[in-house]
Amino acid sequence: MLAALVALALAACAGPTVDGGRAGDQSRSGLPPLPPLPDLRTGEGAAGAPLQRLPIPPDGTVRVAILLPLSGASAELSQSMLNAAEMAVFEIADDKFVLMPFDTKGTAEGAAAAAEQAIRGGAQLILGPLLAASVEAVAPLARTAGVHVVSFSNSQSVAGNGVFIMGFVPQQQVEAIVDFAVAKGLMRHAVLAPQDAYGNAVVDTMRTALLPRNGTLVRTHFYDPNAGDFSSDVKVVADYDQRRTALLQQRALLQRQHDEVSRQALKRLENRDTIGDVDFNAMLLPATGQTLRSLASLLSYYDVDLPAVRFLGLRNWDEIEKPQAEPALTGSWFAAPAPAARQRFEERFKEAFGRAPARLASLAYDSTALAATLAQDGGEPRFGFEALTIANGFEGVDGLFRLEANGVAQRKFAILEVRKAGVQMIQAPPTVFAPMTN
Repeated sequence: MLAALVALALAACAGPTVDGGRAGDQSRSGLPPLPPLPDLRTGEGAAGAPLQRLPIPPDGTVRVAILLPLSGASAELSQSMLNAAEMAVFEIADDKFVLMPFDTKGTAEGAAAAAEQAIRGGAQLILGPLLAASVEAVAPLARTAGVHVVSFSNSQSVAGNGVFIMGFVPQQQVEAIVDFAVAKGLMRHAVLAPQDAYGNAVVDTMRTALLPRNGTLVRTHFYDPNAGDFSSDVKVVADYDQRRTALLQQRALLQRQHDEVSRQALKRLENRDTIGDVDFNAMLLPATGQTLRSLASLLSYYDVDLPAVRFLGLRNWDEIEKPQAEPALTGSWFAAPAPAARQRFEERFKEAFGRAPARLASLAYDSTALAATLAQDGGEPRFGFEALTIANGFEGVDGLFRLEANGVAQRKFAILEVRKAGVQMIQAPPTVFAPMTN
């Protein structure tokens, strides 16, 4: 059993370009034809018997399956994730580690078929699948065979009871950015979130996170994520009409005065659209991409920006190329993995495959690196609950993480600031985890 922090070989590894030949291929696996699919409600095979995987070979070969939708709508993303997993095998694994890819076809039924084939093929650990519905289909099969699942989903509804999720969950990101903002004196917060499950989860987490930190969530507003224009939403959250009316009334009052002080005050209001501040000094924007750019620009246009209000963001902001290109985002803070390890990973990936990795490819790399590291530990079971949930955690492309008993990957985040010259890390992530509590 590992007793200390395990590093997942973040440094570049010299060697030939990975071409995928190192990993197993289900089309070349030589496995016999499979019987009909098992009953997903019971996890039993067609004949009523629990699924059985092949015994562990006496030569110490370790078989790990990776389940991805390699065909269908997510094929391009999945190929990038598979390539990242192959890169982890090349950089970290020894010659007794075998990675076996299986195509889930993007459906729950395909995931179940892939999981059954993987289990019958001797998989001692399953990495993936990607989609929550596919994880739900795989879980009962894996449980009945005694195989843990380290999925790429971020849905907490599928975590636990033998299933771990590597995806980024909102709670930890919200807590990281709230901790930093409150420490900087920003106590009154607002959230402008999409009207969907993700937006609701962010708002609920924000409310919960602020309470013990003596912060206050003074305003929440939800917008239609499919809308083409967010002006009306921004005007509401910005109190624009009321503040505009206050300005016009103040101008009218000053215009009726004929003293020099009133004339100077009126002059100062010439280029103002509103008067007075909103009742919050930090606003969380969990959007990304063009939606984030539009919201930030509109908020600034309607007089919600620095120095009165600081914009806050989550990990999905690091998917944006050059966020500093939107002037309204300058000075914003967001929680995300420290960028250095990610940059090294991207450089190695480009060298190996000639293209940039998909953002989620790091999940496949870290999961495979974790498996390859545990496979070399020599203990049995290599992928048992205690081995997977080691308290010190693992250092990966996306920073420090550990798999918790509830099945969720706990992560530590850096705080980054958008500046005119680019994104700058202003607070490094913690380097250790607090002790686990029961």
